[in-house]
Amino acid sequence: MRPVHLTLRQLSLFEAVARNLSYTRAAEELHLTQPAVSMQLKQLEASIGTPLFEQVGKKLYLTTAGEEMLKASRDVLGRLTELENTLEDHHRQVRGPLSVSVVTTAKYFMPHLLGPFVREHPEVEPRLNVTNRAKVLARLKDNMDDLVIMGQVPEGMELNYRPFINNSLVVVAAPSHPLAQEARPIPLERMIQERFLIREEGSGTRSAVDRLFAAQGLRISPYMELGSEEAIKQGAMAGLGVSVISSLSFRLEQSAGLLAVLNVEGFPLIRPWHCVYPKGKRLSYTAQVFQEFLLSQGSELLGAADFGP
Repeated sequence: MRPVHLTLRQLSLFEAVARNLSYTRAAEELHLTQPAVSMQLKQLEASIGTPLFEQVGKKLYLTTAGEEMLKASRDVLGRLTELENTLEDHHRQVRGPLSVSVVTTAKYFMPHLLGPFVREHPEVEPRLNVTNRAKVLARLKDNMDDLVIMGQVPEGMELNYRPFINNSLVVVAAPSHPLAQEARPIPLERMIQERFLIREEGSGTRSAVDRLFAAQGLRISPYMELGSEEAIKQGAMAGLGVSVISSLSFRLEQSAGLLAVLNVEGFPLIRPWHCVYPKGKRLSYTAQVFQEFLLSQGSELLGAADFGP
């Protein structure tokens, strides 16, 4: 068997293309040109003597060899990251890359936590990835980030997680909505008559709301299912219906009088936001310090209730 010559650069490029299933997106992520990425991977395939990708129509797929190479690449790159973290800990300096993935709702507050942290530690290089819950779970499973920020921690995965701020879910509508001026608590039974704008199935907010209504033997029939908190807010402001969103996500709209909070029984629903990472993962010193920063200062910075000692 002929010897195989691989470089760490090739493994890193291959992992990015395999994860994105796109040469173009991988090149953008790595700040390279698409031809440069393609050339490196052609050299890699020539070195091992077998194709790692196949093109079917416009879509890119991993071959069987590619699947095995992806596992090996992540193992090698993960071990190198652990080595870098170990060496970094010897210096105990808060610096270098900090990769954080968050579900879409968290985009409204995470920049306000990352900003002060980076001002305090200017040598940190933050990487904030905002995506939907399914993709965040995939990144968590593949150990692609230092920390993941999410509300509902998934079952069936070996994880470390710590709550750091409250996620207060409230019912909102346009100020012109008939229930916006209702002073007495509105029964849940009354709310199921409303047109509900709600997140897609699988989202943490959707699950929490469904459980609340189900506990009373009730079920929401969605008027519209929307894939982001921003779309939900715009729909509610336009008078399309009522919805349940995080109080951290619409402060500007509320202060401008564009959204009103309805006084509904059982609300606000209080759920925690968590810092999450796989069990067995060794956090870099920078990630450790950032997690402690969230736990100690997150509530104060965002004006949210904390979790006590």
